[in-house]
Amino acid sequence: MNSSDRRLVAIIPAHDEQDRVAAALAGLYRQTLRPDRIVVAADNCTDATAAIAERIGAEVFVPVANRDKKAGALNQVLERLLDDLGDDALVLVQDADTVLDPGFVRCAVDALDDPEVGAVGGVFYGEEGGGLLGLLQRMEYQRYAVEIRRKHDEAAVLTGTGTLFRARVLREVRQARRDGLLGGGTGCYSLASLTEDDEMTKAVKTLGHRTVSPAGCRLVTEVMPSLGKLWHQRLRWQRGALENLRDYGWTRVTAPYFRQQFLLGLGALALALFTAFTVLSLTLVGWQGVSVFWAGITLLFVAERVLTVRGAGRRAVLLAAPLIPELLYDAFRQAVFVRSLIDLVLRREERWVAT
Repeated sequence: MNSSDRRLVAIIPAHDEQDRVAAALAGLYRQTLRPDRIVVAADNCTDATAAIAERIGAEVFVPVANRDKKAGALNQVLERLLDDLGDDALVLVQDADTVLDPGFVRCAVDALDDPEVGAVGGVFYGEEGGGLLGLLQRMEYQRYAVEIRRKHDEAAVLTGTGTLFRARVLREVRQARRDGLLGGGTGCYSLASLTEDDEMTKAVKTLGHRTVSPAGCRLVTEVMPSLGKLWHQRLRWQRGALENLRDYGWTRVTAPYFRQQFLLGLGALALALFTAFTVLSLTLVGWQGVSVFWAGITLLFVAERVLTVRGAGRRAVLLAAPLIPELLYDAFRQAVFVRSLIDLVLRREERWVAT
């Protein structure tokens, strides 16, 4: 069916987002292919989020007695919408702290012309600001975009910042949960996962659909302004990813994700051993001069780091060249991985808290 014949509904789950929801809605209004309906799910808001959204022209849905955060809010609004949507209808789910590129929806709809594709995730970039920490996050997101292109636009995660679903695929996921084929409750989104977008990706893939993230599906999202908030965000992401793998087990779909987590663990171990070896060597033997071999390896590594962040601007290139800032940032991320793994093994409870 031609894209012009499809009905498209956009949903923005929002909790106390009065400072950002207007920009998110403006991004939707600027789309070259605009949604037919825009619904803001104002979840347990204590600010003016709902009033601002309504004033700008969006429909406002207020979840009833929701204790399940974003996933619970989405399940309630989708329960109202899905049964009225045809199989060719499309549902865009977008975070309130995100602004879509004007061509996002058009690009995503075009990608869904492939009948094997069940959902199209965005390629996210960090917003400006945040000082050094914000720049490091933008560099990380830039490299993620490069990695997606290397994998021929395969979506590792149907990011909550912006994903377009076929309505029938969302109904399939919901039915699979109700039939006990997938866990996490009886709605579209799992209520048992800390990272509902990561779990949704595995659910869609498990049901036999492809997930893609074309380069044209760009969006800009929030960066964490402090180490404390970044630590909490990444701890939730990492712990959620590990728990989702535990719940799904080893399958054809999850095998690449298990390998990715293994490589993260290997990287954390390698960095720890390298640091210990360097400190011990300098303490016992002292500086032995420059090795031509290791200098060459280091230069190749620097070149790779610089080339993969060119899209993030000149400041990113300058920061990538000396290596040290990014090595410290990588050590931070690996510490998150180690902490998440320990918490998982010890079954420590981790709660979802809005950042």
